[in-house]
Amino acid sequence: MTLIPSIGQPVSRLEGYQKVTGAAKYAGEYKAPGMLYGYVVNSTVTKGKITRFDTAKAMSLPGVVEVFSHLNRPSVGKFSLQYADMDAPPGSPFRPLQDDEIIYNGQPIGLVVAETFELARYAATLVEVEYATEFFQTDIRPNVNSARSPKIGMATMLKPPPPKPKGDFQKAYDASFAKSEGEFYHSTEHHNPLELFATTTIYEGDGKLTIYDKTQGTVNSQLYVANIFGLKYKNVRVIAPYVGGAFGSALRPQYQLFMSVMAALELKRSVVVTLDRSQMFTFGHRPQTIQTTQFGADADGKVNALHHAAIGETSRFEDYTEVVVNWAHMIYPAENTLMQYKLVELDVFSPLDMRAPGGATGMHPIETTMDDLAYKLKIDPLHLRLINYSENDASLNRPYSSKELMQCYLQGAEKFGWDKRDPEPRSMRHGNKLVGYGMATGIWEANSLPARAEMILTKEGKLQVNSAVTDIGTGTLTVMTQVAADELGLPMEDVIFSYGDSKKPFAPIQGGSFTVSTIGSAIKAAAGSLRKKLFKKAASMKNGMLKGLELEDVVFKNGRIELKTDPLTFVTYQDIIAENNNEPIKALKFSVPNVLKLKKYSRATHSAAFVEVEVDEELGVINVTRAVTAVAAGKIINPKTARSQILGGMVWGISKAIREETITDHRLGKYMNQNLGEYHIPVHADIHELDVIFVEENDDIVNALGTKGVGEIGLVAMPPAIANAIFHATGKRINHLPIHLNDLL
Repeated sequence: MTLIPSIGQPVSRLEGYQKVTGAAKYAGEYKAPGMLYGYVVNSTVTKGKITRFDTAKAMSLPGVVEVFSHLNRPSVGKFSLQYADMDAPPGSPFRPLQDDEIIYNGQPIGLVVAETFELARYAATLVEVEYATEFFQTDIRPNVNSARSPKIGMATMLKPPPPKPKGDFQKAYDASFAKSEGEFYHSTEHHNPLELFATTTIYEGDGKLTIYDKTQGTVNSQLYVANIFGLKYKNVRVIAPYVGGAFGSALRPQYQLFMSVMAALELKRSVVVTLDRSQMFTFGHRPQTIQTTQFGADADGKVNALHHAAIGETSRFEDYTEVVVNWAHMIYPAENTLMQYKLVELDVFSPLDMRAPGGATGMHPIETTMDDLAYKLKIDPLHLRLINYSENDASLNRPYSSKELMQCYLQGAEKFGWDKRDPEPRSMRHGNKLVGYGMATGIWEANSLPARAEMILTKEGKLQVNSAVTDIGTGTLTVMTQVAADELGLPMEDVIFSYGDSKKPFAPIQGGSFTVSTIGSAIKAAAGSLRKKLFKKAASMKNGMLKGLELEDVVFKNGRIELKTDPLTFVTYQDIIAENNNEPIKALKFSVPNVLKLKKYSRATHSAAFVEVEVDEELGVINVTRAVTAVAAGKIINPKTARSQILGGMVWGISKAIREETITDHRLGKYMNQNLGEYHIPVHADIHELDVIFVEENDDIVNALGTKGVGEIGLVAMPPAIANAIFHATGKRINHLPIHLNDLL
């Protein structure tokens, strides 16, 4: 029987049973003999110095082993932490417990270590701390005059600066037939994955550690720990088989990792440190951002002038940047452009990549300004996008490796029923609800990074595939198993994909929608090497049926090597292993993107989102009743897990548009809603009819698999589509997110 290829099949997640039954163990759930528990003490002021740190009451409790602070922190490495963290922006990364200085509210200033978690938590309340406070600034709005250009660093490769100006923007804008401009504000948002941040450090002795960490990069955490604590890399093993959500929050090593390792090394015992929900608000976040746009078009709707400026928030000690203003010219080929991006230093922790960083922030002003321009031109918003459609990336004067955005527009509009839209605002009703239709374009980069993968054909005829990559719940385990199975022509049940372990072949951090392309390409490269080894062995077998043939004469399928022209001429993998004295056959390969080839093209995933909202005319309550997202993302390895990713992004888009916001009291410099009761995210009752279309897109340039990521593209177009639908329903253009009911009363 011929085996059906795995790629393209809607396979359920292979680890799903373990997760829903509770068998999957997360970072804070591992045990060891003599385990100790750490609880973090956080600062209650925003800026100043610690003048008194009294641990007497805490230490008097039986079972409290130690309280660490700046007064007794063990010495650590003196070099720049920037080179111990793949995702560190330019600057001087935060060093926990380094000194008595307070640089942001909620800063970790101590660690109580005790025999039980409950005891450590209670003892933390007995630590007495006094401060000398200093003046601070946490609000971006009154500080825009201090905005400056970002510093250049290693992160610039993945976060390029704004494109250079083109033409004469001001002259073209002034002469435009139709103009639209706006100022936009995006407030702070915090990651709230279901799994709390935790690290369990198992003390093995002799300088060896096994660390279970909530991370998006086992190798990244390994580099961090080894460098900071002066350990040999081979003696630090970081394991993360299950990660309960992350989407950027676990790209960088968070402070609980430092605390856990520090305590384990000093006390020579295993230590677990778990943050509580409120402490999840004491590190990285999506930054406050102020943006302005000015778009101009001629009488036919052709956009001829684009200006997009953004001022983002960063900490005093690092320059965190996002790609916010680059997108408009990548989509709309205006001849006159001006894009600007600056930062304001504030007394906050460094912001951190949060699903679709920069894109989710920047696409809202771009696409709502385009929507406003359409109304001023009396052109349908979808038709305006079609008028300005281009196959090229005008910002870099390059063609796209592939671009099926046109089909996203057309197929999405048809599925949604866009043609039933009455263009006049406040013209569509459903009882006492105002009904609005809105749409927006989405774009996200399609990158891949260097990675290594190992393939082993075992003596049992199984295929073992090894990679250090994590799976943060996106389906990486399942998708990589599918890729490997097809590369060797095996059923998925004969493939074992081992991952989430720093001792396995190198993988970069999991983020940026590049994991499938990156690890998939490495697996494909390793498979190519393994196929050559298997064929060489098969062709050299005495009385072998493939003797004298060339590699191009055969195919690898059904667990064997077959002659292309005659499937009955074959050698099974079991035969090859037997010929190899029942020893496994291995291949280890490093995959590096072809930079010379890729630099000739722009590479991006595209989408179009269509949304229906209902707004209660008297109460202003907003409900997203329907949405369709059409996506062009190259080859879709698993339409089931990919659809799940897009749906998750759409839900997050609803959250960003009308729910999600961290409230700051700038008089205190403190986040006030540090819990899931007051940090509003959608619940089941908020989510209605969502649909996803994958437009067929073939790309033989972007990488060996022809894949593009889908982690971010489902989010970026939803907030502007919702904002545009709210305008269509109410006639009110609200330029800050989230949009609250009081904005519409």
